[in-house]
Amino acid sequence: MKKERFLVTMKDIQRYRILKDCLEKRLKATEASQILGLSYIHTLRLKKKVAQNGLKGLLRLRRSSPRKIPQETIKKVCYLHREHYWDFNVLHFKDKLAEIHDIILSYESLRQILISEGIHHPKKRKKVYRRRRRMPKAGMLVQMDSSQHRWLEDIPEKWWLTAMIDDTSSEVPYAKFFPKDTVLGNMHVIRRFIELKGIFACLYVDKASHFKTTRHGGIHYNVNPEQEETQIERALNELDINIITANSPQAKGRIERLFGLFQDRLVKEMRLAGIKNYQEASKFLIGNFLPWYNKRFAQKAESSYLPLPKDKDLDTIFCKKYERIVKADNTLQVMGQTIQIPPTDTRFSFRKAKVDACILEDDRILVIYKGSAIAESKLSKKNKAVEKERKIEEFLNVREYVPSSL
Repeated sequence: MKKERFLVTMKDIQRYRILKDCLEKRLKATEASQILGLSYIHTLRLKKKVAQNGLKGLLRLRRSSPRKIPQETIKKVCYLHREHYWDFNVLHFKDKLAEIHDIILSYESLRQILISEGIHHPKKRKKVYRRRRRMPKAGMLVQMDSSQHRWLEDIPEKWWLTAMIDDTSSEVPYAKFFPKDTVLGNMHVIRRFIELKGIFACLYVDKASHFKTTRHGGIHYNVNPEQEETQIERALNELDINIITANSPQAKGRIERLFGLFQDRLVKEMRLAGIKNYQEASKFLIGNFLPWYNKRFAQKAESSYLPLPKDKDLDTIFCKKYERIVKADNTLQVMGQTIQIPPTDTRFSFRKAKVDACILEDDRILVIYKGSAIAESKLSKKNKAVEKERKIEEFLNVREYVPSSL
């Protein structure tokens, strides 16, 4: 039979002595109540308990804490962390214990277990900076950035993850992995964001050459008119979307923190899911991770997104667009390729006509005249001009933050 254990304090012993004197008629109940600092009625109750059970009548059973974590659970938690979740932070590990292993622990309880076992070592708190206030409505400001990282542990090559986050709601509707950080890759993400959410008011980005031209004229160099406005600037202007550039990574704090979470959690979640290539990684990101992220972190907010106007064709907006004048032989050149414009039902020749040559994401070339396609071609895989532009783009795409002169 299990022995009862009682908690005895000096206060209990003193009460017992006074109440015993009261039982033996050495003290009156009124005098005992004054000495103990208790009411007369409560003194009588305690006197009755002492008469029936002696000192035990005043004592409380010592009970083990109902919240005490069993040793078996602690051992299992430590084993799981060492064998499967060795690089997970405390919060991520806590979520996995609940989702997969049905072990429910508070954050602080788990942290204390890991600290006591020498598994987790608390870090010194970083300096906290004042955050910029969120915009009042979703769709007023959207942040965009790309992060190069070794996202898959079995593949040494670093890929780029391009993502967009709403400044107000922290929702991330779309993101995708790319082998390189290119103009068309960034355009693809912006386009999908608009298709999913609608047209937003302003895009907040860094000073990469995709978004703002880094080429400037000088004594011995003139800027090509096609370089004065970047392709992304031109596309956003066609949709009446403003573009703002940040002077420092801290200015884009929301998306910088997003990539911090992605580099921590997403990498480990893909490892647990057995993702082996970046095609699978993009599917997992869009189909599994982003829905979880938005459910966990996105906030409800009043929307200011606008529907896409019916007269806007995203194929001919999110592309590389070059203005050309048709030659006398009804041809034009773009990226070193000559394109012949055939006669149409309404016009035999387009000589001296201003047209737009649009290079689409799938390498098709569309020639647009007054909103209609009048010719189509395919970009050659061995096109030297394309390869040259790609190398220039890689060279210029250095994410430097220039201090504001203000």
